[in-house]
Amino acid sequence: MSALVYLIPAALFLGLVGLVAFLWALRSGQFEDLDGAAHRILLDEEEEEPRKGQQNKE
Repeated sequence: MSALVYLIPAALFLGLVGLVAFLWALRSGQFEDLDGAAHRILLDEEEEEPRKGQQNKE
């Protein structure tokens, strides 16, 4: 029972830290473009030209 004296405040503190981190991410725009990354993975990027001194391994 005495362990609850430490565990309950620790759980409340960690929950508060998680809530503050979520609100910070929300205000800083982390959730603005949710579909952008999903569409970017489907796009083929053009390959960069090989640098001077490197050979193309095809």
